[in-house]
Amino acid sequence: MDDAVDPHPIVHGPVLGDAEFEFIRHVIGENAGIVLGPNKRQLVQGRLGRRLRELGLSSYAAYCDHVRESGPEELVRLINALTTNVTAFFRENHHFEALASYMLPEAMQRNAASRRIRLWSAGCSTGEEPYCLAMTAIEAIGSSARWDLKILATDIDSNVVASAQGGIYPVERLEAVPQGRLSRFFHKGRNEQTGRAMLKREVRDRVTFRTLNLLHNWPMRGPFDVIFCRNVMIYFDQPTRERLVRRFAELLVPGGYLCIGHSESIHHGTAPLRLVGKTIYRRNTGDSHD
Repeated sequence: MDDAVDPHPIVHGPVLGDAEFEFIRHVIGENAGIVLGPNKRQLVQGRLGRRLRELGLSSYAAYCDHVRESGPEELVRLINALTTNVTAFFRENHHFEALASYMLPEAMQRNAASRRIRLWSAGCSTGEEPYCLAMTAIEAIGSSARWDLKILATDIDSNVVASAQGGIYPVERLEAVPQGRLSRFFHKGRNEQTGRAMLKREVRDRVTFRTLNLLHNWPMRGPFDVIFCRNVMIYFDQPTRERLVRRFAELLVPGGYLCIGHSESIHHGTAPLRLVGKTIYRRNTGDSHD
């Protein structure tokens, strides 16, 4: 999941009433932590209109009843419909520059004995971010088996996770990728894949995709050297953001880094993190200089 909201669409058909809108706001807030303001009614109506048509339902009241009766399966569809996925290769590139410049060199020094590097893209959307992490890391530490490099990529939207696993993108989505990286890390599509490109296996094999609701239990134990959670927390209220940041900090190694989105910030004292760059936070090591 990522930031940005589609412009309000022109919608024909059933109208989303007050009670139904409040129910959906409550359900999405309780289950995904997403805060839908009163100004998002038309957005919700437009996004869910297709689902009503798929189910053959004539009203949003009937859809709300369906959500109540269907359980987790429809809840997943509801969340998928209301999360917006806007991302790009090497978006907010200063984070990847910092990753190569000092985050990974520090991790390599710290983990010289274990030869283990762990990164997490939390809110990976359609996969551009974790694949950029992989490309940057392969360039920084090399592609040899001497380093155990693994990247976890998670998102609440099961549809985008399924799409990301293929590692195939239209060539117009690759405009921000330098030519050298295109040549090294991508196969050009042919025949039925003309106009598309696939990431090479050395990149895809470094990334593991999983569906994960950040508000629920996390099965991974870490620790991670770097966590990217960019333009995800803007959907949450302040208490939820603070809880999430504390959980991220717990999974970071001392000296590890958390990168967040350009419109996000972490309140001082929320977690043992300190700002060290533009939307880059470092977990305290316990040394006197922290």
